[in-house]
Order: sequence, then structure tokens, then C-alpha cells
Amino acid sequence: MMVSTMEPENVLVFGSMPKTQMIQSSHLVCSNFSRLTNASVFYSSSPLTLMLPLLLLQLSLGSAAILVTFYLLRPFGLPLMLAQVLGGVLLGPSLLCRIPGLLNMIFPIRSFLLMDVVSTMGFMFYFFLVGVQTDIWLHKKITKKSFAIGFFSVAVPMILTLGMSLLWMQFNVNPNEKKKVDSLPEIAKAESLVSFQIVSYYLSELRVINSEIGRVALCSSMVSTLCSTCVVTSNILWNQSKDDLSRFFQSICYGIIFASLVCCILGPLLLWEMKHTLGGQPLKQGNLVVLFIAVLMSGFWGHSFGLNIYFGPLLFGLIIPSGPPLGSALVEKLDVITNWVLMPLFFVKFGLAVDIFALSLKTYFKVQFFALLGAFGKFLGASLCALSCQMPQRDAIVLGFFMTFQGVIELDLFRLMKRKQIIGDEAFSAMCLTALIGSGVVALVIPCFYDPSKRYEGYYGRTLAHSRHNSELRVLVCIHEEQNVPSAINVLATLKPTKQSPIAVYMLHMVELMGSATPLLMRQKRPKKLSTRTRGSAPIIDAFKIFEENHDGLVSVSPFISVSPPQTMHEDVFQIALEKGTSLVIIPFYKKFHVGGAVYMNKRSLKIANQNVLDQAPCSVAILVDRGTLKTLHAIWAGWSSSEVAVIFLGGADDQEALALAAKMTGCQNINLTLIRIIYDGDFPDKYMEGIRNDNESLGQFQTNISGNTCAKYWEEVAKDGPGTASVLRTLENQYDIIVVGRRHYDTFPLLSGLTESNENKELGVIGDMLASSDFLGNTTILVVQQHTDNSHSE
Repeated sequence: MMVSTMEPENVLVFGSMPKTQMIQSSHLVCSNFSRLTNASVFYSSSPLTLMLPLLLLQLSLGSAAILVTFYLLRPFGLPLMLAQVLGGVLLGPSLLCRIPGLLNMIFPIRSFLLMDVVSTMGFMFYFFLVGVQTDIWLHKKITKKSFAIGFFSVAVPMILTLGMSLLWMQFNVNPNEKKKVDSLPEIAKAESLVSFQIVSYYLSELRVINSEIGRVALCSSMVSTLCSTCVVTSNILWNQSKDDLSRFFQSICYGIIFASLVCCILGPLLLWEMKHTLGGQPLKQGNLVVLFIAVLMSGFWGHSFGLNIYFGPLLFGLIIPSGPPLGSALVEKLDVITNWVLMPLFFVKFGLAVDIFALSLKTYFKVQFFALLGAFGKFLGASLCALSCQMPQRDAIVLGFFMTFQGVIELDLFRLMKRKQIIGDEAFSAMCLTALIGSGVVALVIPCFYDPSKRYEGYYGRTLAHSRHNSELRVLVCIHEEQNVPSAINVLATLKPTKQSPIAVYMLHMVELMGSATPLLMRQKRPKKLSTRTRGSAPIIDAFKIFEENHDGLVSVSPFISVSPPQTMHEDVFQIALEKGTSLVIIPFYKKFHVGGAVYMNKRSLKIANQNVLDQAPCSVAILVDRGTLKTLHAIWAGWSSSEVAVIFLGGADDQEALALAAKMTGCQNINLTLIRIIYDGDFPDKYMEGIRNDNESLGQFQTNISGNTCAKYWEEVAKDGPGTASVLRTLENQYDIIVVGRRHYDTFPLLSGLTESNENKELGVIGDMLASSDFLGNTTILVVQQHTDNSHSE
């Protein structure tokens, strides 16, 4: 038998729940730890009478409730965080635990001790992940505009809510409500705060974190968080010191000493170990275990210094470099276990303290008024300041909405205020409910009000077919990994740079964002000074720089690095394409094929990036399908060996764009180009006549350009249907190094009849998919071209 002292919060909350039996005026709970698992229904003993089986059931119920809520909210586009909070509330006395007897059976008061321990550990690791995912170097990107927006996003709501609360206190004449009214200034402060982690989380979930407004919101929210941290920390320490100025400064000194020890001793030791032991390689299991132990010890020592137990893990996470290799590995190992196993119990415990049926309308509307006033102040401060900085009106309004988000950080602050008896049970429930509803409404409104893809509407004519003949060719080449480099450079080497028509290559290394809440887009000039997040880009940049040097000033290479989630990678692609005026974006296919056509690598996360680029790109797009390296790069660059290139032409805007790309390859002495046109053996319907005329014009112009060129030839093949087209393609067996095809063709095209049903990779189109997955092309590289149009062609 063990006698444990429970937190007053747990006892009072549990005692206020309906149909709950409690020992009055006692904070002592007796729990039997002598028998943890020795119980069975076969021996007339309920497993729920023991601690461990009960804890396992609570963990399972918490995770299941959140999972069900998440799937119910997912069609509305609401993030996981809202599902976690709502799942915990619904599992508590607000819904499920109102069933008679269920509360005492599943969540008895004796189980709160272990629930406290597990949920506290879960929240410690959550704060550690918050620190790991926060890029402290983001402060270097804070401009005067973002600083002003961040500052006024806190200052304006603070002035409005505090002023209104003081005014309310002056006109309060009911002595029975004095305690509730006295808590209004604290509620006002809490409703005026902004959290960087919550803002960045919602920006990522709404897929706008890579947009221009997303970057402004990130920098501004970091400033707001610094201001909010000063307010919260000083307020908590002042309340803990009980208006004793010496104790207040003593607590501050303890915090500074602890932070100095972590940052000056633990941080340098960690960085030294990572530099000399890891050497840029993936973390070993032993390193991860040491780091996990350090998280627990940081909480222990922080608590020993009289600080909040979550302060140590947060500070420890902040000194760990975000991104690969360390930050990414930690997030990958801890994310699932923290968010889906440990944290659900935190939300369950939080939900048990929220009872909407015990909430009076008067208290709710009072708190709702201050919450709305605080949200309006954040919106007003951010949007007006953004407008004064010449930001477009729609973007300024959306930025104001972003700054109003609330989440787990705010909910824990509300819980802390309740534990310190700064606010009552009703005010706590009202504040949590208001935060849940407010963030949910804003998350639903923003996608309807703001669509980043609309920035690219109206950018027509950014194609190879419409570019001037003797002008600079600007190409954006996207690279996912080092294996993409040889094929990409081989394709660039087939183009014909001249003094009249040089090539400007903008190389973008796209790194998947892991272990960081902050995306990155940077132009890299000095590969030797890459950070830990972008160190893997050095060999890629070096390869493209060598390619540049081998062309004697006819090719210029500008390397960029993008670190972002797959859902928003396309934003960086579009930003560079628009700023640099590129006519073509080359992006690797997310699958890699063996020489025989079988898939040996499939990065499903990059499929999202591929599809977004195809759907919204402001210029033409070419998907590069890698089936093996052509020849040694140096041989192709120096012109020591020839390369065989074929263009398959059936008809349509995309085939015309492929033809325009092929025209850039003519004239190179080491490039043998073959244009193969597959002609339909029959009469075309009238709806194809205009497209056929455009096809003939493009082909006529191409034939004129290659007349007299011994390195270029043209022939025609006749087919009646899809199988006939497939037979023509099989004649290309092992003859070409690169095959260029269009992605889309005419609707119900007879030459493709019977082939569309077997098209597994829609991103490549019918012909591109057939060639990529074929077993007769050897190591041929496939380039699938899509012309930027007004979507007049269907897929």
C-alpha cells in the first residue's frame, strides 16, 4: 500500500465531477502497488482494479479517441492538434464520462498518480521536440517589418484586454463575484500571447509555410513569442514569489544560472561530440539513448533549481541543431511515440478537467468576450502594421488571422493558471473551449480566403515554344539526391549553348524538412560554409559548378537549397521560377527504375511535390525518369562521345513543347537527334482539326531548322490504335540514350486507345509511363514534357 500526495488540481477537479465519490477535504490517495498485473477475469478478478492494466486501457482509449476524431475532422482540413484536444475533451465528462459508472471505472482517482507521471513525461518530450524543431538562427531573418508586426501582435491585444479588464473591475458592484473579476487581468494577459511553435505548426498544416506570407508570419511570431515569454515568465515568477521582490529576482538568477550551465557546458559538449563522433553520419542507437537520458536529466535539474520541469527539456532542445543529422533523427524517433502514445494521456487528463455542462453561460460569455477581444487585438496589430509596411491587403488580413492561432502551449498555460488558482474551474473550461473553437474556425476560414496557388494564375506563355530563338535559355533543375545529378547534367549537356543563346541553370536542391519547424530557401555561393542542415548539398553543387566550368562562360549555374516539407516544396520551385523567369523546370520522378523496368526506389513523399509542380507551375515542366547513367559525364561535356536522342511526336501542346526542347539540341556535333512522328491511319474528328494544324506548323518549322543537318533526322510511322503505337515504341529497343515525349495528348485519341487503362503513373502520361516501365529500353533516360497552358488539354 502506498500513500501519495495528489495535486490539489486533480483532487478538486475529480471531486467536482458528477457521480464521483471522494474523501472530503483530503489530498491523500491510497494506491496499492503490491499487485500490478496479477489479476484475471478467469479468477473473478477485474484487471481494472490494478494500476498497470488500467493505465494501458487509459493509454489505448486516449490514442483511439484522438485517432477517431482526427479521421472525422480530416475531410474538413483541420490539423491533428485540434483532433487531440477535442478527443481528450470528448473522452472526459463533457461526453463519454457522463455515462453513469464509467468515470469511476476507467478514470478512478487512484489512477491519477500514474497518469500524472506518464503525461508529464510525454509533455517533457513534447517540449523537447518543440525546442529541437525551432531554428534559433531564424532571428537573423527578422527585419524591421517582421519585428514591428510581431511586437504589435502582442502589444495591441495586451492594451485592449488589460484596459477592458481594469474597466470591468471598476464597475463591478457584486461582491460575490469579486474573485472572478480579479482574475480578469490574468485572463486578459493569457489571451494576448502568441506562440511561435503553434503558428509554425498551423502554417505547415495549412501548407503555406513556404509562401512569402508564411515566412513573414514565422519571423513575426518569433518576435511575438519573445515578448510573450517575457510577460509569462515575469508573471509566473512574481506569483511564485508572493509579491516578494527578493524572491522574484532570486528565481530569475536561478533561471539564468541553469540556462548558462545548459548552454555553456551541455551545448558545447554536444556539438563537439556530434562533430568528432558522428562526422555527418546517421546517429547510432547509443547516441540516441544518451540524448534521451539527457532530456530526463534536464527536467530533473531544472526542477531542482526551482524552475518548471518543462523548461529544462525545452532549453536542451533549443541548443540541438535543427534538421539533419541530429534534429531529424530525434524527431523521427520521438514523433510517433510522443504524439500517439504519451501525449494522448496528457489530452485525456486535460479533457477530464473540462466539463462544458458545469459551465455557466455568464462565465462563458465573459471569457469569450476577452478571448475575442484578444484575438481581435492580435489581428488588428498584425494586419494594420503589415498594411503600413506596404503588404497587399489580402495578405495583411491573412497574416492577422495567422497570429490568432492557439494550441497546446496556450492550453498548458491555462492549466498552470488553474493549478495556481489564478482562475477557477469555469474560467478554465471556458478558455479551453474558446481556444478550440477559435482555432478551428480560423483554420477553416483561411483556405477559403487565401490560396497561394492563385499567385501563379495569368503567367501564360512561359514556354520553350514561345521563347525567342536567340535568347538566353533559363532552366530550373530540381535535385532530390545525389543520384539525380548525372541524369540531370546529361540532359543539360544535350542542349546547345552559344554566345547568342547561353544557358542559365538554376539548380535547386530540395531537402525534405525533418526535425525543424522552419523551412529554408537560400542561394548558396560558398559550398564550404554549409550548415549541418545543408551539408549534403556540397557534392551536388560541386558537380554543377564543374559542369559550368567546362562550358567556358556559355553556361551559368546558380545553386539554391530548399529545406521544406514535401507538401510545400513546390512553393520554393515557383518562387525561383517566377523571380528568374525560367521557361522550363526539370524535376526528377519520385520513382527509380531498374534497366528492366522494375521499380527499385519509391519515395512516396516526393510524389506530392511532383504533382503540385505539374498542377501549378508558372512555366513548362519536364519530369526526368532515371533508368541508369548514360556515359561518363566528362566524356559528354568534352564532346568525346556522341549521344542518341529521340523525340516521340503524336500530337498536342505537350508534344509541341517536346519538339521545341529538341530544337535546342540540334546543332551539337555530338548529339544525334531523331524525330519520330506516329501518324494515325484514319480520319480525325473535326474537334482535332485546330490542334492538327498547330502540330503541322510546329513540325514544318522543325524540319526547316534541321534541313542540311546531318546530325538530325525525321521519320514517320503509321498506327491505327494503341497496340499499334506500342509496337512502334518497341522498335526503339536499346537505340537511344534519351527519349523526349509529351505528357498529355488529345482526349479519346485513337492512337492511345487501349493504353490509358494500364497507365499506373499518371504524372508521366500514357507514353511516358509505358517507356519508363518498359523492359526493352535498357538504361535510356526518359524526359516527359508538359507545356504550360490554360489547361485546355486534358490528361
